[in-house]
Amino acid sequence: MYLTTEDKKAIFKEHGGSDKNTGAAESQIALFTKRIDHLTEHLKLNKKDHGTEKALLDLVGKRKQLLNYLKTHEIERYRAIIGKLGLRK
Repeated sequence: MYLTTEDKKAIFKEHGGSDKNTGAAESQIALFTKRIDHLTEHLKLNKKDHGTEKALLDLVGKRKQLLNYLKTHEIERYRAIIGKLGLRK
């Protein structure tokens, strides 16, 4: 698999504060971004993989929901995660 347990722990530690803090919005957004990047590269090579395309759209939607939540409730955390991940918003 492209994303090992150690990779996930590193993402959670960097963005959530601890490797056990898997529920923080920042860590979830970072994980979704990593998965979105991987699926985007896969779809560049496999244009007819419609199942992966649907999974990608679902992940983008989930990430957008979390970003909208942060934007409405915690604007400083929202700005920090956007800057850290380099997302265009």
